[in-house]
Amino acid sequence: MRITDPRKGWFGLAGYVESLDPDYEIVVPEDDYGLHAIDILDPSWWAKCLHLTDVYHFHDMIDMLVECGYEKGTTLFGFGYDFRQSNRIDKTLDDLRVKLESAYKASGGKKVNIISHSMGGLLLRCFISLYNDVFAKYVNKWICIACPFQGAPGCINDSLLTGLQFVYGFESFFFVSRWTMHQLLIECPSIYEMLPNPEFNWNQQPVIQVWRKPSEDNEAVKLDVYDPTECISLFEEALRDNELTYNGKSIALPFNFSILKWAADTRQILDNAQLPSSVGFYNIYGTSFDSPHDVCYGSETSPITNLSEVCHTTPEYTYVDGDGTVPAESAKADGFAAVARVAVESTHRELLKDKRVFQLLKQWLGVNDNSQHSMSSSKVMDVSIEPIPIELATRDLL
Repeated sequence: MRITDPRKGWFGLAGYVESLDPDYEIVVPEDDYGLHAIDILDPSWWAKCLHLTDVYHFHDMIDMLVECGYEKGTTLFGFGYDFRQSNRIDKTLDDLRVKLESAYKASGGKKVNIISHSMGGLLLRCFISLYNDVFAKYVNKWICIACPFQGAPGCINDSLLTGLQFVYGFESFFFVSRWTMHQLLIECPSIYEMLPNPEFNWNQQPVIQVWRKPSEDNEAVKLDVYDPTECISLFEEALRDNELTYNGKSIALPFNFSILKWAADTRQILDNAQLPSSVGFYNIYGTSFDSPHDVCYGSETSPITNLSEVCHTTPEYTYVDGDGTVPAESAKADGFAAVARVAVESTHRELLKDKRVFQLLKQWLGVNDNSQHSMSSSKVMDVSIEPIPIELATRDLL
């Protein structure tokens, strides 16, 4: 995928983020049977030379599966997609149906085993809800890793208000800035679809807190608290005057209520998903790492006067157990009759190369190192139902 400027986008009526500039097009590469798109998030020469493992994604897992006897294009495939888009748009779901069918045929009519990571699990859940019979026809096992089934409260709430940063330290100079990501994410349906589910029975309901002083003349400071429903009014007010400059013109970029409504309908589709009885479901989720749950802006000694200031304020988090991004209680709340549901001490992206995870995959898939998998069992692995993050497309911005 190549995006020259991620700010060039808007939300269309059909649920798609579209480019403001017709000369730019998002293309998810199909090289190497779809595996190229999910291997290393930025395959540029300098990323490889510097050995930036921060941008390695399914790389180690692909190598492991090849060592176990899987063959690219016959029993090993990848499926990447544009991470900005909704998890239920027709094009992505149609592409997934085609990928499953082609993998099924390539293996000689044996059902597919799927490994998904993060938001890829939401895409699959939407697919199951809308194309249940197709999923049942082509899929044998679904192994889900680190999926935010009920949302990722702290990270997503904050991403809509202050942005998101994938990489820190020296490497961050080569990637999109937090503020640029913020301007992009406000128009991403996928982000709205990962807001905390207000109907979920959280151990402790996630909230956004804002220390406020009503005016410069008023010395009184109070703590405003917004639950998952009330936070919409905060998003609206904080982003009311938000804008970006494009081709010398200012473009208003407020909180997008059209996307919010679309995401609410997506939540209903997600909640209605019923796993086919013929499909074995396995859930791996991360634990033992502080994961953002509540977000707080300002402080009692340095309060917010105008809510627009929130967008330029460093947040403070209240943490719960999880993988550093997705709380464990969200990741394990799949609502399916799982064959196995296993907690692994690892972070959100490190789970993709964790040795314990690899042991579980080999066990559930019935394979060993340097050996062919059993011909009597399902042979095909679609290694990714995986969104393509923005790092792939941003290096020429900075």
